[in-house]
Amino acid sequence: MIYFDNNATSIMDPQIAARMFDLNQQGLANPSSQHRFGRIARQLVEDARDRILAGVGACTRGMSTDQLLFTSGGTEANNLAVFGLTHNRPGAIVVSAIEHPSVLGAAEKLETEGRKLVRLPVDRNGLVDLSTLERLLINSETQPIALVSLMFANNETGVIQSVAEAAQMCRERGVLVHTDAVQMLGKESIAFQSIGVDAMTITAHKLHGPIGIGALVIRNGVKLDPQLFGGFQQLGLRPGTESPVLADAFALTIERFSDIETRRSYLAEIRNEFESCLRESVPQAVIIGASSMRLPHTSSVAFPGLNRQAIQVALDLGGLACSTGSACASGSSQPSHVLAAMGLPRDIINGGLRFSFSHNNTLDEVHRAVAIISQVVSRLSNTKQSAFSL
Repeated sequence: MIYFDNNATSIMDPQIAARMFDLNQQGLANPSSQHRFGRIARQLVEDARDRILAGVGACTRGMSTDQLLFTSGGTEANNLAVFGLTHNRPGAIVVSAIEHPSVLGAAEKLETEGRKLVRLPVDRNGLVDLSTLERLLINSETQPIALVSLMFANNETGVIQSVAEAAQMCRERGVLVHTDAVQMLGKESIAFQSIGVDAMTITAHKLHGPIGIGALVIRNGVKLDPQLFGGFQQLGLRPGTESPVLADAFALTIERFSDIETRRSYLAEIRNEFESCLRESVPQAVIIGASSMRLPHTSSVAFPGLNRQAIQVALDLGGLACSTGSACASGSSQPSHVLAAMGLPRDIINGGLRFSFSHNNTLDEVHRAVAIISQVVSRLSNTKQSAFSL
């Protein structure tokens, strides 16, 4: 089976799995316990926190130290950012129309409670229109904005957004900015301090780490209201017993894959070979967002005239794992909100699939995958033509 669905989750790295096994064998205690075993567990958690902050270019020392709150994953971190950063701040919520469902869903929940929600449009290349944001910010004195949430790179198309530029615009108006950098981590360089955002979501399992842990990085001095209650852990901002094993594994994940340039080069080689071969074998295939700066491991491809779910199932049966879009929306019959927001034709939206690669994938897998896709597309196209002729 060829696995090209790494944007949904990536296969855990053996060294990280081995480290987790070793720690679990030690029988670690609750990190909130005051005895020796608890203090050992607490040290693991706090060391991991510092290692992750350093790994994403946040400030880890002195009076301006940034915060990192461990969560159960990217969805919880995104929800915590949207709800926690806006709770006591009046004004609209501004998000891009192509955000992950965990951001859009949280923003839409606030909309039902009376908050104004503004969705920033995107062009046909998948780029967010920052001129719309600029106009909103110009009017922010009379029409306040509580938060802008703009994802760093789209999980379906891989298109990278101008987050630092947006953050600069917002900072000049005193507006908070959050970015979902889940797909960005480990594929492109991230420097939290330089980007200029106030909060950033990351998670481990998109980078060969464990499922079940994510984090929200928060700029020093930014106030966040908790959304969970009943505990004092993590300063009460995200209560609940932290997992020393998962925290340590998250930190090790970032450290294991810190050689961004080497990985980016290899992933880009894999993706470019895949798209080049696919264009030759399936000329009608459309590479979405190809003219934009994209993550090196993501390829959004449409097969006009075919049904994305039918293709995905057929590819799975043929030995190739891919997806029809965000894993959080899998199983839904609704078309991709990302491709729809880009204003693409319906036949492209309906025929869109996502292929996402890792350093574990090989050029041989690429060539075999293209052969499988070519066979499936040919068979489905012939079946459709036969149905029309009847």
